[in-house]
Amino acid sequence: TLSNSTHLTTPNNLKASLGDSQNYVNENNKGITGNCTDVLCCMIFLLFIIGYILLGLVAWVHGDPRRVAYPTDSQGHFCGQKGTPNENKTILFYFNLLSCANPSVMVNLQCPTTQICVSKCPERFLTYLEVQFWYKKDKSYWEDYRQFCKASAKPVKSLPQLLLDDDCPTAVFPSKPFLQRCFPDFSSRNGSLTIRSRMLFQDGQGRTRSVIELREAVNRINKIFEARALGMKVFEDYATTWYWILIGLIIAMILSWMFLILMRFIAGFLFWIFMFGVLGIIGYGIWHCYQEYSILQEHPNATLSIYDIGIQTNISLYFQLKQTWFTFMIILSTIEACVILMLIFLRHRIRVAIFLLKEGSKAIGHIPSTLIYPFLTFILLSICISYWAVTAIFLATSGVPIYKVIAPEGQCVYENEICDPEIFNTSEIAKACPGALCTFASYGGKSLYHQYIPTLHIYNLFVFLWLINFVIALGQCALAGAFATYYWAVKKPDDIPPHPLFTAFGRAIRYHTGSLAFGSLILASIQMFKVVLQYMDKRLKHAQNKFSKLLQCCLKCCFWCLEKVVKFLNRNAYIMIAIYGRNFCRSARDAFNLLMRNILKVAVTDEVTYFVLFLGKILISGSMGILAFLFFTHRMPMIAAGPTSLNYYWVPLLTIILGSYLIAHGFFSVYAMCVETIFLCFCEDLERNDGSTEKPYFITPNLHGILIKKQLVPQKQKE
Repeated sequence: TLSNSTHLTTPNNLKASLGDSQNYVNENNKGITGNCTDVLCCMIFLLFIIGYILLGLVAWVHGDPRRVAYPTDSQGHFCGQKGTPNENKTILFYFNLLSCANPSVMVNLQCPTTQICVSKCPERFLTYLEVQFWYKKDKSYWEDYRQFCKASAKPVKSLPQLLLDDDCPTAVFPSKPFLQRCFPDFSSRNGSLTIRSRMLFQDGQGRTRSVIELREAVNRINKIFEARALGMKVFEDYATTWYWILIGLIIAMILSWMFLILMRFIAGFLFWIFMFGVLGIIGYGIWHCYQEYSILQEHPNATLSIYDIGIQTNISLYFQLKQTWFTFMIILSTIEACVILMLIFLRHRIRVAIFLLKEGSKAIGHIPSTLIYPFLTFILLSICISYWAVTAIFLATSGVPIYKVIAPEGQCVYENEICDPEIFNTSEIAKACPGALCTFASYGGKSLYHQYIPTLHIYNLFVFLWLINFVIALGQCALAGAFATYYWAVKKPDDIPPHPLFTAFGRAIRYHTGSLAFGSLILASIQMFKVVLQYMDKRLKHAQNKFSKLLQCCLKCCFWCLEKVVKFLNRNAYIMIAIYGRNFCRSARDAFNLLMRNILKVAVTDEVTYFVLFLGKILISGSMGILAFLFFTHRMPMIAAGPTSLNYYWVPLLTIILGSYLIAHGFFSVYAMCVETIFLCFCEDLERNDGSTEKPYFITPNLHGILIKKQLVPQKQKE
């Protein structure tokens, strides 16, 4: 690590480097270990961390995650919660499901009818009048019916009195549990709903109702739970396949590690494996899409299109359309052609990138602890993500039950006002709005904490983004410090100090926490603006005109580009911090000026190297994707039998593909950071030295020769 801008050009430093390299390293480290950078930002960062911890403690005290896991009745009691009277009553039952057809359902997100917890759903049509008629002759009717009534219900009440007290439903329908709620027993046939039994029934109030009305009510309430249904199925698939997903990710981790080790010895040959492997995987995808397209071409429903089936939550329906597979085939063919063209036109630059990777392999070989560092980063990121998710859940479930007035007909002036269920029946609201209910609506409160819960959610998200970017910045700075130590060693590996990675990590934590927090704060702010734009787009989607939509798209594009640029500049700024130990702004300025003076070399080396490593990531994730596809679709039973009860096989498939890519990215990012650090040090080396006896280069002769030969780094003009 270098302590000042003239350390390579002074005769004393040269003499030290040629005579006693260890003393030279120790002398230069003195300039760094005595100075802390960006102290103010470090203090602000620590204050935010303390506030984040306090937020988690407060949310832990006030929140209750059971409110997410269990449905809640009209009194705010959980269904199925252990240790309560509803322990064996895990299903929510609606007294009058027909009232859910009211348009206010979509506004209040609450069905305007009494809801109780039951142990099972009704199995037949039955009205309260029928139960009352047969009560003296056959009490079994009442025994079946009373389980869908409140505990205080009695069969001797008249129908008007029953409606006034709201103790029982006026009628029950054959139902089945869905999302822990009783819904009419419909069956699915050819994509449409059909009832299994009678088309007409009595509603218990002397009126004959149609199943069409019942289906309308079900469709209304399904609008609320449609997304939850998809989420529940996805959760079930994860619960069934989690261990297979874990095995797949472990295999991806082993493959990534093997590639890193092999790259040290056969980097050139491994590139050909990457190239032909990626081309083969994409080719297999094209062949499979063509096979599926050919099969569906002969299917009776081959003429159906996406316009015929519309928007469906059952995503598997789209895979039954030939249009889907034809689109996939076109996309994969385009990607295949682009990869081939890039390999042809970048063949000379790829050769240079392979030499850089070989040099990086030597550095990693001399500092093997860098191969373990991705595990530490993964652990820190997992802690941050888990803490954010738990805090968000506890914040969302903070407060006490809030009850609001809901009118079935929607004609009450007190609708949506807060009420007390204990005295509601004797209140002025009940007299002014006959039929209105005091129903559980949500959790909240009037305290200062409950009033600022939305603000605390924003704070939780912002600090989460800041921490994630800080962990990544810490890893980049630590790796850059270790690889810079390797580059500036005169005799490699003899002059490399012991444990360079852990030394660089400790130095970054002790002296440069403020600088790393400063860079990650800038990136987190940009990402927060992107989240705000996305939120506004969702909220105002139906109220936007064409100009506002165009402006929204332009802002998203600008912030996306800005995020990419800031990530690139931050990464190089962290390298300069690791080399010189300066603050973030000066390091970012020096890195930017150095890159601008070598813009052609940066474009040739960095981007081409990233492309080569990207092929490796695609090879690992694509290979795991093919294996997962064959496994979860039961196309290789000779190896192992996959799960047979999946709702969507693409859930574990996409999880394994995405997880494998992230794992490969984590391991290959070590190589990317190594190459970028070596190249930045190389540019600095060329500007300060000329290769003479007085000013020798620190770069290895082989890499220097290939770079000069390819004219990526023109010789400096001699004065």
